[in-house]
Amino acid sequence: MKTRRLTELAMLTAVALIIFVVELQIPNPFPIPGVKLGLANIITVYAVYHYRAGEVMLIVFVRVFLGSLFGGVMSALAYSLAGSVCCLAGMLLLRKVIEEKYIWISSVFGAVLHNIGQIAMAVLITQTPGVIAYLPFLLVSGCLAGAFTGICAQLVLRRLSGKHR
Repeated sequence: MKTRRLTELAMLTAVALIIFVVELQIPNPFPIPGVKLGLANIITVYAVYHYRAGEVMLIVFVRVFLGSLFGGVMSALAYSLAGSVCCLAGMLLLRKVIEEKYIWISSVFGAVLHNIGQIAMAVLITQTPGVIAYLPFLLVSGCLAGAFTGICAQLVLRRLSGKHR
């Protein structure tokens, strides 16, 4: 990997991590575990359409690991990784059929897949199938958060390309 490319990946990872840490400071108005905006995913959505699969995986896995470390919640690492793997797999497949101008749609699907991965991991860890009862709430919040982060990624892409409409 060339130095320039590695530097770009490191910068994207750092920006995503900063966004993640800032978002941790925002109180969660919802009493449901796992509901959040996921603003760091703006970087992920952008990266999915502009970098190779392995490079995007590096960005996401480093952010998830360091985010768990910096956030002081290493127990959440398994949930975050499960969600991230599902999200990435889905979004990397979707980028072949969803054009970049509809990146927000890919983001919504990614958020839904992330929630499904988290719930699957919760069922495995807790051995409590009743955890699935959270899924409808997470799917609704995931669709809303995914649309928001996808629209933000769309705006970033427009800004970077010079199209200010």
